[in-house]
Parts: sequence; structure tokens; C-alpha cells
Amino acid sequence: MAATRKNAPRKKTTNVEPNLRHVWLASLGLLVAARRESKAAAQRATAKAEGAIADARQAVKRAEADLRGGIDSVRDQVQPKVVKFSSDVEARLAPVLDKLGLKSKQKRAVRKTRKPAAKKPTLRRATRKPAKRVAKKAAR
Repeated sequence: MAATRKNAPRKKTTNVEPNLRHVWLASLGLLVAARRESKAAAQRATAKAEGAIADARQAVKRAEADLRGGIDSVRDQVQPKVVKFSSDVEARLAPVLDKLGLKSKQKRAVRKTRKPAAKKPTLRRATRKPAKRVAKKAAR
């Protein structure tokens, strides 16, 4: 069986009135706790600021991508209309230019919309072969 352990009798504490030493130790403890908390607060503030900066950068990138997408879609919508308007103006002016005896310019090729950039082909790396070893000549 397990031996039962008797609890040691507790010492009776007497009320000791605080003195200057107690005040000094309490103030040191307060200073240490305040210093620790101020460091932790500074670290929290730094982490929060870094997080806000990262969020702002991400928002700017997202806004830029949205803007570029919007500009591309507007360009795709407007460019054919501009080409059509230009050809209509040239068609209406052609008879007037003929009456005046002026030659109309040669018909321009219809401008095509911008093509997306082609993806670069991935290069295959050749396997590396070790260099041939040359036998060292004996020292003379």
C-alpha cells in the first residue's frame, strides 16, 4: 500500500507592517512589469502597422489590376467603333475629293486590336556532363 504522507503543520503568519524595504521591492516589481508591457505594446503596434501596410499594398495591386482590366475592355469596345467611324468619314469624303481632283489616299489596312503577349516557351536544360579529366603530367 501507498504510504500516506502527513501534511506538515503550517506556520502561522504574523501580520508584518510594510516598511521602506517592501515599498522599494514593490516599486521595482512595478517598473519591471511596466517595462515588459510597454515592449509588448510596441511589438503589437509594429505588427499592426506592418499588417496595415501589407493590406494597403494588396489593395493597390488589386485596384491596379481592376483598372487595367477595365481599360482593356473599354479599348476592345471603342477601337472597332473608331475604325468604323474613320471608314465612314473616308467613304463620305471620297466623292468630294474626286470632284476636286484630289486623289484619295490608298486604303489603309484595318487596324487590328492588340494581341495578348505570347508566352515565352520554357527552355529545356540540357543535362550537364562532367568535363573530361586530363591526366596530370609528372613534375620534372
